[in-house]
Amino acid sequence: MSVSLWKNYDSKSAYDGYLTEENKIRKHARIMTGILERHGTKKLQEIEKNCQSTINARGINFRVYAANNRAEEKKWPLDIIPRIIPKSQWNKISRGLIQRVKALNLFIDDVYNKKKIFKDKVVPKELIFNSPYYLKECEGFSPKYKAWANISGIDLIRNINGEYLVLEDNLRVPSGVSYMLENRMVMRDVFPELFTRYKVSSIHQYSNKLYQSMVECIPKKTDNPHMVVLTPGIYNSAYFEHSFLAQQMGIALVEGKDLFVENDFVYMKTVKGKLKVDCIYRRLDDTFLDPKVFNKESLIGVPGLFKCWKKGNVGIINALGTGVADDKAVYSYVNKMIVYYLGEQPKLNQVETFLCENKVHRQHVIENIAKLVVKPANASGGYGIMIGPKAPKKERDEMVKKIKKNPRDFVAQPLEILSTIPTICENGIEPRHLDLRPFILTGKTSYVTTGGLTRVALRKGSTIVNSSQGGGSKDTMVVDA
Repeated sequence: MSVSLWKNYDSKSAYDGYLTEENKIRKHARIMTGILERHGTKKLQEIEKNCQSTINARGINFRVYAANNRAEEKKWPLDIIPRIIPKSQWNKISRGLIQRVKALNLFIDDVYNKKKIFKDKVVPKELIFNSPYYLKECEGFSPKYKAWANISGIDLIRNINGEYLVLEDNLRVPSGVSYMLENRMVMRDVFPELFTRYKVSSIHQYSNKLYQSMVECIPKKTDNPHMVVLTPGIYNSAYFEHSFLAQQMGIALVEGKDLFVENDFVYMKTVKGKLKVDCIYRRLDDTFLDPKVFNKESLIGVPGLFKCWKKGNVGIINALGTGVADDKAVYSYVNKMIVYYLGEQPKLNQVETFLCENKVHRQHVIENIAKLVVKPANASGGYGIMIGPKAPKKERDEMVKKIKKNPRDFVAQPLEILSTIPTICENGIEPRHLDLRPFILTGKTSYVTTGGLTRVALRKGSTIVNSSQGGGSKDTMVVDA
């Protein structure tokens, strides 16, 4: 082991994906550490520079909105040291993800139809009916194959013991898959040696699988389907992804103004006249999709779209109303859903969660606020999170006031120490905390990406991995090891 590269490397504070607590290299990381040691810090920083040039050339970016609401375009931050997961390990995770998403889809279908889970008192109905994502307009509707969340992004972490845990479920319009695919393309360009030394599972079938899922979700069979990606427009933070996926699938990228409804069917305006649309991959929030039914002020939706969908004249993925299962308060019941709907024990564990709406839980959270992580139940992007052990007393006191005022809006969890892996830093290689977002496609069948988007907290000691909060990413290599 090259002493210089690892001499200040701390593999004791968290579970490290490359080194054990005794600073011994893990079996699956031996080839990679050999490559890193052979190159040394200087050469690795050179590869890192080439990586940034390739990202610039490919135009891989995302938008962040500052406090003054001005959009700032940022280059996608990719670290060149990949996350490596042995295939045998990944197969177990994959089975757990399929099981979880299956139960979540059955739950959403039950919420809008038979409501059996409430009658059997497994989940309190108030939790759902008070959710901002519950759409009473979806009552009595069931999409094809009962697949509501056709695209799910399930966030995983590894705890101090190296166990994979589900941190949260993203079932509305989960983003990040384009960056997973681009990371791989860039890494093949700038670090080809990795792919000759390791047998790496491919991820590039995702776009084909997504296209197939869209075809499967067309309510009425058609020989020549027309499908579109519906974007809010160029100012959306994930616009790069919308255009990337439309391009990869060879389908049109449209805005609300490009579509119209006639006799309860959806059409796209083209230079040759109208073209019937059979399935829409929407990247708009529910309430902006149809100003006739939801937000009357919405200028980015399609008037009349909701009725077309309910009549079975167009497929929409993800289905409207899916957000009832995409809520940190509902997350705490998913293990019970798996047992209830599938009669199986969960294959993946999740982080213990306290619901502030529950009086006993709330008291526990208030008394232990300094030890817990408090999260808004309905926020995303890492916003509004308070990490108790690191927060000053004033911030903790403010959070207690917020919890007392709106208990339904908050959940709390013990602070899990996220695992680390080596990351290129100014002073060489240092451990950084990370999570993982695999993507699961659901239609007639299910498909899980081989790996996913690994997000890394680039600031030393930070556990906030979101790109909007200064996080970066890594290629996730599932390897035969």
